[in-house]
Amino acid sequence: MAPIITLTAAALLARLIGFLGAETLDWQTSLRIGLAAMFLVTGAVHFHPEFRHDMTRMVPPSLPAPAALVALTGVLEIAGAAGLLVPATAPAAALCLAALLVAMYPANHSAARRGIPLAGKPATPIGIRTAEQVLFIALCVLAAL
Repeated sequence: MAPIITLTAAALLARLIGFLGAETLDWQTSLRIGLAAMFLVTGAVHFHPEFRHDMTRMVPPSLPAPAALVALTGVLEIAGAAGLLVPATAPAAALCLAALLVAMYPANHSAARRGIPLAGKPATPIGIRTAEQVLFIALCVLAAL
């Protein structure tokens, strides 16, 4: 739920500032800002001690080096967030983040199926997690246009 709240709050705040006179903050730029905020938060969580162990357990057992994969995806999310804020790189960053979300879906599915909690909270049910993932991918594609 935190990613959706972060995304929505940052995008709406940016758009409100746009309505108040910052002409460069149109809907697409505001969406990019919202996505950047979300990916900055979710990327940083990959390195937080409270979450790192559970995130490592989320990686499907068939994949090698779970801790390295968690670190790599965290770095990619943070780099993508930065890329979303630079107009010249924003479309490519948005598409790369959409691809990253597709690539990370098996870990989320595996975690839900295996009931792996995140920071003591139960795993998000597969249906809800899938809907969230589809939403985030669609918003990344929109941000790339």
